[in-house]
Amino acid sequence: KSGLDPGGAWHAWGMACLKAGNLISAREKFNRCLKPPMDPNQLNQGSRQVQDVIQYLESTVKPILIADDDYFATLRELEATLRTRSLSLEMMCEGKMQHNSYYQECLFYLHSYGTNLAIISFYMRHDCMREALLHLLNKESPSEVFIEGVFIPSYESGKLHMLENLLETIDPGLESWGVYLIAACKYLQRKNYYHILYELQQFMKDHVRAAMTCIRFFTHGAKSYTELGGKQTWLLKIKDHLKVYLQEVSRSSGRKKMACAFRKKMSATDVSRHINTVDLQMEVTKFLHRCESSGTSQMTGSSLPTLFGNNNMKMDVACKVILEGKNVEEGFGIAFRVLQDFQLEATEVYSKVAKQLVKQQKYNEIRQLLKCVSESGVAAKNDRDNIILNCLNEFKNIPAEDLDNLIQDMDSDENKIQAYVMCNKLRSAYLVSVRQEKTRAVQLVQHVRQLAENSGDDIVKAICAQWL
Repeated sequence: KSGLDPGGAWHAWGMACLKAGNLISAREKFNRCLKPPMDPNQLNQGSRQVQDVIQYLESTVKPILIADDDYFATLRELEATLRTRSLSLEMMCEGKMQHNSYYQECLFYLHSYGTNLAIISFYMRHDCMREALLHLLNKESPSEVFIEGVFIPSYESGKLHMLENLLETIDPGLESWGVYLIAACKYLQRKNYYHILYELQQFMKDHVRAAMTCIRFFTHGAKSYTELGGKQTWLLKIKDHLKVYLQEVSRSSGRKKMACAFRKKMSATDVSRHINTVDLQMEVTKFLHRCESSGTSQMTGSSLPTLFGNNNMKMDVACKVILEGKNVEEGFGIAFRVLQDFQLEATEVYSKVAKQLVKQQKYNEIRQLLKCVSESGVAAKNDRDNIILNCLNEFKNIPAEDLDNLIQDMDSDENKIQAYVMCNKLRSAYLVSVRQEKTRAVQLVQHVRQLAENSGDDIVKAICAQWL
């Protein structure tokens, strides 16, 4: 008569029927006020009213725990305790909890008015993981429901292995779980739970991604190559994963398709290349670990370069290897292989090394570097000269004798002239210029005279004018 919503009254009446044990009457009352969800895959436990019903039904079969020191429990209390305990045992899936009428009521209300997440969560609460998984598959629920309802509760309660065993039992090929497993991996990566991620990837036999996780374990948080030296087992694990993947690819190449679309794929060529990278990284790690231990290490940087980074980082590795040995020659072989394997810009690396050697005042080592570059057999015509020219920006810090020696080591007279001009040694530039073919010599001497005039060097200006 007053136009008020009767839903609350029906709900209260239904709850009263439940408490009185009149389950059939309760269903009838709740039918008038409970409604199924608009979207059964929404990420919540359903309406508050449905949750209240389930909560009450579950509480009626909850065991009453007796305190250890309560010796004076009455026979009636003991009897009630035993009765509720036997009910709770019935709630266990292994003991066919389906026989329990309260369990049946829970499922009736959940299937009629609850969300898929609520149904799955109910199964998980009562150790019925298999039923939870089958419901998930049957309803084709989205991966978020799997994460919230099954995956998080499993790893939080230490039941990840149990979950993995069930997934495999239901579908030995894991194909039907692919979407859910990939979603679980992404979730763990977002959360930075890399140890659980690695365990899951191994279960999935996703060897390429497992190898990528091992790379993170190897590189993450390391501040020195001494630390990386202690983490080399991860490099061996990367190799193992990649080798197993190669075996699987070769085994399945005769078949129509390789098993499991959700596993990361990679060509055999790429995998072999990655195995070579790991081998080279092991060599680099051993070398630099030894250098740091013996105290020859000079360089300190904010980040630690490895061969698993981008090309700039790989170039930093090559520089580090050349600079940190007892001398340039000791690390040059490994650095040269890094440059060759990854097709890096060798001259750029050598120039960076030369600049560092200038800062460390190791001028003889620069000459040693030039010798190694020449003997490598792949240096271009002007490589040595370019290396020297690049480090002459610091010429003010280089002693005169060492500076002359470096310039004398250059192959091209044109480059020598350019170097002398850079270092304001105009007299030396003049002496090399006049040795050139006549027409070119005239051009060069005129250029030197102009520079001498600009800088106020009257002596060199006069010499040039006299020659011209």
